[in-house]
Order: sequence, then C-alpha cells, then structure tokens
Amino acid sequence: MFYQKKSNIALYSAVFLPLLINCTSCIADTYPLSIGEKSINLLGKSQQAILANGTLPAPTLHWHEGELVTLQVTNHLKEHTSLHWHGIILPYQMDGVPGISFDGIAPGETFTYQFKVQQHGTYWYHGHSGMQEQMGLYGALIIDPPHEHNPVERDYVILLSDWPEADPHRTMARLKKQSDYYNFQKRTLFDVVRDIRQLGFANTMADRLAWGEMRMDPTDLADVTGANYRFLVNGHTPEMDWTALFSAGDKVRLRFINASAMTHFDIRIPGLKMRVTAADGQAVKPVEVDEFRIAVAETYDVLVEPQSDQAYSIFAEAMDRSGYASATLTPRSGLKAAIPALRPLTLLTLNEMGAMHGTHGAHDSADNTGTAPEQHSVDHAEHNPAMADNPHAAHLHQMPMADIESYPTLSYHQLSAAEPNTDWAPPDREITLRLTGNMKRYIWSFDDIKYADAEPIKVRYGEHIRFHYVNETMMNHPIHLHGLWQYLDNGKGPSNPKKHVINVKPGETVTVDVFADAEGEWAFHCHLLYHMDTGMFRKFVVEKTGRQP
Repeated sequence: MFYQKKSNIALYSAVFLPLLINCTSCIADTYPLSIGEKSINLLGKSQQAILANGTLPAPTLHWHEGELVTLQVTNHLKEHTSLHWHGIILPYQMDGVPGISFDGIAPGETFTYQFKVQQHGTYWYHGHSGMQEQMGLYGALIIDPPHEHNPVERDYVILLSDWPEADPHRTMARLKKQSDYYNFQKRTLFDVVRDIRQLGFANTMADRLAWGEMRMDPTDLADVTGANYRFLVNGHTPEMDWTALFSAGDKVRLRFINASAMTHFDIRIPGLKMRVTAADGQAVKPVEVDEFRIAVAETYDVLVEPQSDQAYSIFAEAMDRSGYASATLTPRSGLKAAIPALRPLTLLTLNEMGAMHGTHGAHDSADNTGTAPEQHSVDHAEHNPAMADNPHAAHLHQMPMADIESYPTLSYHQLSAAEPNTDWAPPDREITLRLTGNMKRYIWSFDDIKYADAEPIKVRYGEHIRFHYVNETMMNHPIHLHGLWQYLDNGKGPSNPKKHVINVKPGETVTVDVFADAEGEWAFHCHLLYHMDTGMFRKFVVEKTGRQP
C-alpha cells in the first residue's frame, strides 16, 4: 500500500489514508505522517502522548538508497511540531529543526519534506519541538542498499526508549529547582564507614571533600533516572515482553536504536555473542563482543546466530542501573528466557574527573584515541565470565578469525570503517569546544555560553575542521552534528569511523574531524534532551565561499 505520484495524493489519501494511518511499516515514495495527541496506558494509568500515525513508536519507515522520498507531515496538535531525519544527508531546508532550517509546522498545517536518499543503514526520526520527542514522537528509519551484500534470515529493529512517569515539563521544573532530584543512589553514612575500613580515614575524607568542592556526587550518572522512567523496547515494557522469532542456525540482524531522551543503555544477550557490523548506519569492520553501550541517539547493527532451541533475553540495562528494558529472542512463542539481575552501580572516580579537579590526567589518558583507558572508564562494568565461554560462539565465525576482533565490551577505539575514507586529509584548522554546565542552576552549554547568547560556528564550504570536545562535566554528552559526518579520531587515520553522534564521557577529551561538504545552517547539540533544551546547542553554518572540494 503506497503512493507513486505527488499529483495523485488527494485521490489516494481518500482511499488509503485511513488504512495507512494504522500501518507499522510504510514502503513507498510518498509517506503521510499525522502528528497528534493520544491517551495511552503503559504504566497502569492514562497518560497523554504525542504520536505519529497514532502509534508508539512511530511507524518504521523503509526507504531505498537512491529513492526520492516525499513525506507529507500534518500537524493535528495545538502547538507547532516538527520531524528531524536523524543522521540523514539532505538539503538543510529539509532537516526539520525549527529556528534553524525552517519555521516548524503550525497547527492544522501540512509540511512536505522531499529529498533524495543518498545512503543506507539504520537511522531514526524524531520530533525536534519542545518535549515532543520525550512524549513519544520517534520512530525507526531503515534504508536498504542497492544490493544486499550481507543477507540475513531475520532482521529486527530494537528501538529503545525511556518513557516518563511525570510530565516532562514538570521534570524539567524539578531539575531546575534541584538538579539531583532524581538521584536516589547517593552515598550514605554506611558507605562512609565501609570506605574508611577499606581506604582509611584520610583517603575517605579527601575523596568526600573533593566531590564536595566540585558540588557533585559520583553516583549522579544520569539526571533523570528509573525513578521517573520506565524503559521500553519497541514501545513495550519488560512485562509486555516484545518478542522476536528465529529458527536454529538463522543469521539474525538486530538493529539497535537508542531513541531515549536521557538514558544510555548497556546491551547484552546472555548466552550469545554479538558481532557489531555497523555504527550510526555506517559499516564497520566486524567486532565480536559480549556487551556494548549505546548512547542516546546512537544506532548499532549486530549479528547473532543462535544455534540452540532456547530463548534468549535481549537485556538493555540503564547506565546508572536504575532499571532496564528487555525483549525475548526465541524459537517459538511462549518460550521465555530468564531476565538477568541488575548489576551494581559503577561510581565515577576522581581520576575520570581530573580535568575538572585541577589536573589534566583525564585528557592525557585518551592517548589520542578518543577513549580513556579501560581501567578508568565507567563504560566497563563487571561482566558475567560465563558469557566468554559461550559454546555457540564458534558458529559466528563465517569470516577468518584474523578479520574479526573479539572483546568483552565494545569501545570506540575498536571501531574501524569497513572501507578507508578516500577524502582523508589534514585539517585546515582546529576548534576546541568545551562541554560545560552549571549543575546548581541546571544550565548546560558550550564554552559556558548557552545557546540564546551564543554566536553561530561558521566554516567555509569544503573546509576540513578538527574539533576537540573537552568534557568539563561529570555527565556523558552525546554530541550530534546535523547534516555532516563526524569522523572519530581513534588512531586509525583514513579508517577512523564516521558517526552522527559522538559520546563524550566525563572528564574526557575526544577529537573528531568534520568535512564541511553540506552548505546551509545546521543544528549542533548534545542529544540529551534536557541538556539541549537548557542551552547545550549551537547553530553550525557552512558558507559556500572560499575553496570548494
């Protein structure tokens, strides 16, 4: 069921639109999306959601590389709305960011997005107006290549999200009044006594004084936690148990998308190894892992090949261990897997916060790879050693072992582009961008300047810019640049991976290269919604002057 020609939209809409509104997957050249408010019940009570075509998540859109897509987006809300096509290369006027690339979609109006698809892979789309993304306005976006070089028997989207128990505007107001309002894991007197026994009185007191001086708490890994969130897979709570079927020996592609507003997840499938084949829609050299962390707005494709007639739990543990999302991978309906227990919270350390605590150790430790050493990283939690002895792992090795690296946990350092970047060149200039915030006032910014007071970042079309992101806060910040790729400098030169989101960990410096090959005005921001909304946002302008590529 689809539309072929724009000139026939009115005729086709009268016949097919009532049916298409309820679709969960749309494959066409023209896609109607209707944005409206709807009451849903996920938590045992009625809540208002903002949805596209009435579904949570929004319909999964299937495109084809080379396709000219037309999207008719109609606003049935009482406020302006928008849709942003995350990670998609397109004219800036079609990017969907109010105040940057267009005015937004007014109530009762329809906006037509139209552009040619120039890529393939796993992406997503979401609202870029107010708190609408947090209230349910997001969906998966799958783009098929002209020729499939890695066919699979099963292909599933695993779209993760955080669903708020409280109205997100109320949540923001609470954070403004008390930034640690949702941190229910603070250290107690019992922790002090334990640390004195293990570390001694002097070391314990020095640690507490240092954190007090910074007005921070090492347990405050996330601003909004499971105290206010339930975590979903494809719109399902763990109790609802979203299920994916397989037959023994199937090669199964799982397309993980983190559509959360504020939550990073640690992903594992106990009993199965995962082969990472793509990051942010871009093919990477295969890396075999037991676990990976997915930051807000990132996507990862993984392959698994279950051989046994048993069910497996797809387990997505919130980074701060405040809750989890889960689904079941199973050979038949009704067969379930045990859900793992939540692991203990891993605290931030003063070593990781060295850049803020009067030293530059955290910067130096990156070793120009874009990631801090494993022994200091909060990304490396304890693992289940039994997973390393998975008897079915051998079936994953369709490629020679020399071509597949294997690690317990994925890190950015292990990512390499599947094909070298032929346009690789030294940068024309470098820009240092500090990631800053005032926790007491709950204001986030770049270079201590919030968006309302900041000048745009301007570059010349064709210019090669090297950015140094210096995180001076205790929060992870997933940095998203619209319309252009960020090549993560992890020491692999022309094979550095390109991503649309770069997560910068607390106290860390990460270097990326940006080729200014897309003219226009683009959004540039932290993808944590509450950080973006309070000021960690810039306009990035590519001016078509000077030399061109």
